[in-house]
Amino acid sequence: MLRSSAGLCCGRQGMNWALEFERCLRKRWLVEMPEARYLVGKELKAARDDLAEAEISYGRGGYKWSTIQSYYAMFHAARALLYSRGYREKSHYCLSVAMRHLFVSRGMLPEQVVDDLDDARALREDADYRTEFSEAGARHNLAAARKLVEQADTLLAGWE
Repeated sequence: MLRSSAGLCCGRQGMNWALEFERCLRKRWLVEMPEARYLVGKELKAARDDLAEAEISYGRGGYKWSTIQSYYAMFHAARALLYSRGYREKSHYCLSVAMRHLFVSRGMLPEQVVDDLDDARALREDADYRTEFSEAGARHNLAAARKLVEQADTLLAGWE
C-alpha cells in the first residue's frame, strides 16, 4: 500500500461514520443543499475531464501532475455522488466521511474506493505542497481514479 510522507489522513479503523457525518454537519463542513442535485452532471464531466488529463500527463511522464489531476478526478466524482444526495462539502475530509456514510455503509460502494480517495488526497498533498511524487504514486492515483469515476458514472446514470 502506498502511503504519503504525511501518513493517511484519518484513522479509518473503528470509526463511527454516522457520528462523524453528524459532526461534519454540525461544524458546517457539510451542508444540506437540495439544489446541488442540479450540478451532478457538471461534476461528472469535470471528473471525466480531469481523468483524461491525468492519463495524458502520466503518458508524458508528468507524474506530479498526473497525481494531482487523478485526485481531482476522484474529488469531482465523489462530489457528484454527494450532490446527488443533496449535500455540499466544505472539507475534503468531510467529503470522504460523507462517502463512507451515504454510500459505503449502504453497500453502494466498496470501502476500498474511499480508502483510495483518502490515499490519493495524501499523495496529491505530497506532490503539491512537498514536491514529493513518484511514478508509483501517479500510477496508484490513476488506477483509483478510473475506478471511482467508473463507479460514479454507473451509480449516477441518467443524471446528466
